[in-house]
Amino acid sequence: MKEVNIKLESGEKQTISYGTRVKEILSKLLSEKTENPVIAARINNELVSLSFKIEINSDVEPVRLYSTPGIRLFRRTLSFILAKASVTLFPERHLVISHSLGDSYYYYYNGQEGITDKDIALLQNEMLRIVETGSDIERRVISYNEALNFFKKVNQPATALLLKYRNESKIPIYYCGGFIDISYEPLLPNTALLKPFEIYNYAPGFLLRYPNRKEPQKLAPFKDFPSLFAVYKEYKAWGKILNVNCLGKLNELSENREIKPFIRVAEALHNKKISQIADNIAEKREHVRAILVAGPSSSGKTTFTKKLSIQLRVMGFNPVSISLDNYYLPNVDAPVDEHGKPDFEVLYSLNIELLNKHLLQLFEGKEVEIPIFDFITGLPKESGTPLQLTKRNILLIEGIHGLNPGLTPQVKDDLKYNIYISALTQLNLDDHNRIPTTDNRLIRRMVRDHQFRGNSAEITLNMWPSVRRGEEKNIFRFQDQADSVFNSALDYELAVLKIYATPILRTIKPENEVYNEAIRLLSFLDNFSSIPPQHVPDDSILREFIGESAFSY
Repeated sequence: MKEVNIKLESGEKQTISYGTRVKEILSKLLSEKTENPVIAARINNELVSLSFKIEINSDVEPVRLYSTPGIRLFRRTLSFILAKASVTLFPERHLVISHSLGDSYYYYYNGQEGITDKDIALLQNEMLRIVETGSDIERRVISYNEALNFFKKVNQPATALLLKYRNESKIPIYYCGGFIDISYEPLLPNTALLKPFEIYNYAPGFLLRYPNRKEPQKLAPFKDFPSLFAVYKEYKAWGKILNVNCLGKLNELSENREIKPFIRVAEALHNKKISQIADNIAEKREHVRAILVAGPSSSGKTTFTKKLSIQLRVMGFNPVSISLDNYYLPNVDAPVDEHGKPDFEVLYSLNIELLNKHLLQLFEGKEVEIPIFDFITGLPKESGTPLQLTKRNILLIEGIHGLNPGLTPQVKDDLKYNIYISALTQLNLDDHNRIPTTDNRLIRRMVRDHQFRGNSAEITLNMWPSVRRGEEKNIFRFQDQADSVFNSALDYELAVLKIYATPILRTIKPENEVYNEAIRLLSFLDNFSSIPPQHVPDDSILREFIGESAFSY
């Protein structure tokens, strides 16, 4: 019998039989009684299920529930069990996952107006029953034709359509108590691990609530995000206009050479929304003097601000931009992070006092000297840029802290118009597998940083967790204070970004710690039929990331 060599996290080396499953190797850890159990493993830095067979020499590292990948797998498995409960209770209904909302996923039943409290209770109790039974969840592999015919038979057309544009001979599926579904990452090994959760009525659909990353063992009090939900609702309406609600339909348009009209309409909807925001600002022109634009990394803030500036000119304004980057304190005076280095992500790395003084002087018609920060020396330059506002001028201020009340405490609220921007995709892989907003932005940033900043995919993937922590701390908690919210996502963009992202992700090799993230994103992008970049208009927000934009940056 063929044998392979493995190395455990402890450094211990073993020789095992070819095809030994991970759960057999980690049996001692799996038998431990702990609140943070092992739920998966990294084999040569690739995330795999406990039922994975080891067939080559490997480094084996256990993955626990309350780790970053573990929490992600918990949420995916919770969605899997909800789908199973729904099929059991309401086999005639068509369950669709829509988007995230706070610490929740929003679901609805296609073609059904709302859901009753009785149905919510039934779903909650059925999921609790499945959890209490402690049923195993198994990864299996079936033939392509078997998978395609199965999903057609069980009324999952979005999954069947997605498979239509793939050609693997073997399709991995997950099985639990007679229920079968596709997942694009491993699932937890047993339903008993799926606590806590809650089904929450949120008309016209409902929320599947889960713990947040900070306190993974309990549900936080429900917090509503009405403005964010309104944006998703609007974008879902755009999806109906575009007649694309899942990736299979987008691939169909691409394969049938009907993608150009789709792109034109998608871009027109973007431009219309920006025009509407400009109209809203114009209605308050008697008192609004500054527009503050904030959003997470790679949300397209820069291009959005330039496009908004054009629309404001149409409305009779003469927009003037101020960069918050120029108001950084000298490095020696900046707050420091846990490593003792200047922390440019926190609000008080900016000279708040000087910024507010300048804004008030500008609104009084006085001339000020806007500083110019030199990032090489870590100091403001000796002389800045003179600026004085006329009656037609309106300030555009873009930066991650734009919506934080602590940025402009001396400026009256009625003088400010706040805009939050993010890429909130409404497109899903199929009815049960969503496209995470953060993955959309990560791929945007990876492509942009490689194209224009010389950064490898490895560098971007390594810094992304830190970027995400900064967003949680400095941006997301202020998003509901915006006067307008703009969704910069374009349903077709990942099919374009795939062309740029795939080759740079393939440069990351198995010995690299971020290899699993690279493999995960490559597997995700494999679902997209490529769209040539020449179809992207030169004023599109997407051009900020792929290049050849009509705007200069």
